[in-house]
Amino acid sequence: MSDFNDSNNAPVITIDGPSGAGKGAIAYRLAQHFGWPLLDSGAIYRVLGLAAERAGLSPAEVEPLVELATHLPLTFVADDASGEVVANLDGQPVGDLIRTDEAGARASQYASIPEVRAALLQRQRDFQVAPGLVADGRDMGTIVFPRAEVKIFLTASAETRANRRFKQLKEKGISASLCALLESIKARDERDRTRSVAPLVPAEGAFVVDSSTLSIDEVFSQVVEYTKKKLG
Repeated sequence: MSDFNDSNNAPVITIDGPSGAGKGAIAYRLAQHFGWPLLDSGAIYRVLGLAAERAGLSPAEVEPLVELATHLPLTFVADDASGEVVANLDGQPVGDLIRTDEAGARASQYASIPEVRAALLQRQRDFQVAPGLVADGRDMGTIVFPRAEVKIFLTASAETRANRRFKQLKEKGISASLCALLESIKARDERDRTRSVAPLVPAEGAFVVDSSTLSIDEVFSQVVEYTKKKLG
């Protein structure tokens, strides 16, 4: 992997943690609060998985995947109506397609390939521009932005995250099995924690918040207070 570029002085807030911990919502609110752009790194891997599926590529086809990752036609657009950052592939929104549990599992597979991670590393770092960046992912504070001014690790129990996901799907009219969701989350957690490249762990000195029993407002209050102190 390439060395981190010290010449870029734009501040970075990293938010890492497992799927379903609330990273996306907190990252979006922080970006809105400070008026900074947002990097959803998980969406990059999900979009790559979608693009690979469309191209008929499997995780075993490393060289073609690296080529695809290097030239992935991906952009992010803020949607103030939904309060989300929407990913576009080839100029077309793919938010709904990449937010399924299958897409998440597929993204985790591609994220475990060292060559793919290396191909996407500089692309993620290119998002670091003035006035600052909020970066949401799993290795933002450990690998992508190791010198970030603010590092946050947001977590929650697997049971809590499965229940949250179950409610989200139910609200969208999508049927799901709570037991299956829980097993999927536990399996992904294990895969992310034990992978040889960029395992899911809190960055050194990270502010760890367990959101299992907290509301989104309570989490945001803690995070924004900590962030302001760190940024002075």
